[in-house]
Amino acid sequence: MSASRIEYSEKYADEENEYRHVILPKELAKTLPKTRLLTENEWRSIGVQQSRGWQHYAIHRPEQHILLFRRPLGTDPQTGAVDPELKRIALEEYKGQFGLRGN
Repeated sequence: MSASRIEYSEKYADEENEYRHVILPKELAKTLPKTRLLTENEWRSIGVQQSRGWQHYAIHRPEQHILLFRRPLGTDPQTGAVDPELKRIALEEYKGQFGLRGN
């Protein structure tokens, strides 16, 4: 199955996490477990390519070919660990987008 047919959303965030969804070809999705989340090794082995720290956190039952991922704000994409300074910057950016500065 061609990894080039895998589509990636833009990242979006809340006060705790950043999120993205990944759309798999439906033929590929049919081969995946339906009742549990994928491990990082599993989603990487089917061709999903992302920086470190992402976790498959939910199954979108109506469209199981869409994988939902999240990682804590401030995650260093090289190590997968949360960096307090990156977290502070990401939280400030989030607050700025929604006019929440000072809250």
